[in-house]
Amino acid sequence: MTFRAPVRDIAFALETVGHPVLLARAFPDLDGETVAAVLEAAGSFAESELAPLNRRGDVEGARYENGKVTAAPGFAEAYKAFAAGGWNSLSADPEHGGQGLSKALELSVFEMVHAANMAFGLCPMLTQAAIEALAQHGTERQKRLILPKLVSGEWTGAMCLTEPQAGSDLAALTTMARPDGKGGYTLHGQKIFITWGDHDAADNICHLVIARTPDAPPGVKGISLFVTSKYLLDDEGRLGARNDFRPGSIEHKLGIHGSPTCVMLYEGAQAELVGELGQGLPHMFVMMNAARLQVGVQGVAIAERAFQQALEFSQERRQGRAVWSADQPAMIYDHPDVRRTLMLMKAKIEAARAICLTTGVLTDLARFADTETERTAAKARQELLTPIAKAWSTDIGVEVASMGVQVHGGMGFIEETGAAQHYRDARIAPIYEGTNGIQANDLVGRKVGMADGAVMAELCAEILLTAKTLTDSAELAVVGQRLAQGVSALEHATQWVLAHGGPDALTAAGPYLRLAGDVIGGWMLGRQALAASGSDDSWLKGKAALARLYSGQVLALAPGIAEGLMDGAADVEATSAAALAG
Repeated sequence: MTFRAPVRDIAFALETVGHPVLLARAFPDLDGETVAAVLEAAGSFAESELAPLNRRGDVEGARYENGKVTAAPGFAEAYKAFAAGGWNSLSADPEHGGQGLSKALELSVFEMVHAANMAFGLCPMLTQAAIEALAQHGTERQKRLILPKLVSGEWTGAMCLTEPQAGSDLAALTTMARPDGKGGYTLHGQKIFITWGDHDAADNICHLVIARTPDAPPGVKGISLFVTSKYLLDDEGRLGARNDFRPGSIEHKLGIHGSPTCVMLYEGAQAELVGELGQGLPHMFVMMNAARLQVGVQGVAIAERAFQQALEFSQERRQGRAVWSADQPAMIYDHPDVRRTLMLMKAKIEAARAICLTTGVLTDLARFADTETERTAAKARQELLTPIAKAWSTDIGVEVASMGVQVHGGMGFIEETGAAQHYRDARIAPIYEGTNGIQANDLVGRKVGMADGAVMAELCAEILLTAKTLTDSAELAVVGQRLAQGVSALEHATQWVLAHGGPDALTAAGPYLRLAGDVIGGWMLGRQALAASGSDDSWLKGKAALARLYSGQVLALAPGIAEGLMDGAADVEATSAAALAG
């Protein structure tokens, strides 16, 4: 099945989430014509260079032999072309060799990269996260020697947190950083699940590693952040001898076989402190938050790829009699339930895409808005939306990929069609960069309570204004009515979370995040439908149809979800032992 970069969908989403307004205010040299050219060029690269490698990467994968990792066939060459094309440097600061474009535009480009080849996209994605961390907390030496190489893509970055006994609980990590007496440190320990931790696609690999120093206190307060590279660097940035860390193996995974997931062994590796001692976790969260939004985009991307394949298959596969035509055997596309399924897939993709790009625009505004008040408000809403963008979008990725398998019927369960690969690849996204359960806990435990709930309250009020505008439109009135009911349910659930807190709120966290995503996604689709209204363009007219379908099949369920999450919370602690007994 071929991949078509959804350039028009992405460009329309950027328009409706306020990207043109952002450009006029914060990026005056970046006009709409440039944005269109970037998207077209990125789409062409994704289609021609990355998509053809996706299946081969899945079947053959990365290899570990004699203590070295070799990238999947074609990946090293494709990565060099990616870096040479400037795709690694889109939003980086020009001071370090970047192009200074908007984060929202970078996310748009990376959606097409991930959709074409998710396993490939993980390599530059982690490099972007390393760039963010060093740009904010690196020393002048690190910014001078390392950042330009990461920005250019000549070197790649990896994020090294997890250990066998310390997954989400980073307080349990034991990797040690010992002072070397020369102003640096030596790293000793083991990290697992290190994405693109070793490979042959770039000249050097820089690891951002969290570790303890010998005199550090227990728990997260004893964690610091260090940077170490595969090859030692002199004061001019020239590569020297091999550093003392190595891959011990690569994991054999359910999906993303083209991405080498490494066990890394640090055996006295020379390293430098990044930022302040004891501040490793806050420094690392700069990296993690950047990666979490990118993972949300991965959810959109793999859903888009699965949808495209299902749509193409539905128009090729013939079976049964169509109720809308006299064809027999008919394209399964002409069976009502298949058509409805495809439309729902498309609607959820567009909702998730808009949530992620909105978060990207807010990330830009938090840095570049005109006033401190505007920057603070943008930062608060971006923080509120980040766990939703990550968790809701990746859940949608799995859901849509599963629906894609279903459209294929029995052929979807057969590896040769490729539908199964999208489902397998999608399944990791709700797990890494903080599981979706952790995202939900973050939402109810920290983000909803910001400013005593005012950030969420302001968002709900804005959604309600859109609902009223929709209700005034004859063709979109039902969308407005259901969106109003949805936001009312979200407000009710939010008040309950703020009032209860503690175990009850955490028990309801997953359903609450799903409710928030459903309602915000409906808001995004409503805004798109309003932007498209009045046009004779059939493609734009379709936006209203997607919004109506979503409102009936997703938003209509919101009141029940809100009541259910509140009603069921107490039972989980009180009666779970009896309910789960064998």
